[in-house]
Amino acid sequence: MTIELTMLLYSVGLLMLVLLIQATAGILANGLLAQAGSRDDLPEKQVFHARVTRLRDNSIENLLMFAPVVLVANLAGVSNDMTVLGAQLFFYARVVHAVIYLAAVPLIRPVPFAVAWVGIIMIARQLLV
Repeated sequence: MTIELTMLLYSVGLLMLVLLIQATAGILANGLLAQAGSRDDLPEKQVFHARVTRLRDNSIENLLMFAPVVLVANLAGVSNDMTVLGAQLFFYARVVHAVIYLAAVPLIRPVPFAVAWVGIIMIARQLLV
C-alpha cells in the first residue's frame, strides 16, 4: 500500500475517533437512551458537544476533498515525493487541527486547516502536471 493510501486510512481512523468523542459527549450530556432514540427533542448542545460536532463536520468536509484526490492519484499511478508529502501534511495537520479545536485554542486553528489544504493541493497539482 502506498504512503498516500496509508495516510488516507489514518485520516479515516482520525474521523472515527472524532465520531467516538462526539458520541460520548452526546451520551454524557443527554444520556444513552436519549442519544439512542430519534433525537428529535434533544436540548441545545452543551459547549464541548457543539464544538466536537463542528469538528466532526469539518473533518468530514476535508476528508471528502482528500480522499478522491488520493484515490485518483493511486488509480493514475501517480506517487512521488510531492504526493507523499502532501498526504502526510494533510493527515498530521488534521491531527493538530483536531487537538487545537477540541482544546478551544483561539486564533491558531486556521493554520493547520490551511496546511491540510496545501497537502491536498500538492497532490492534485501532481495529477495536473
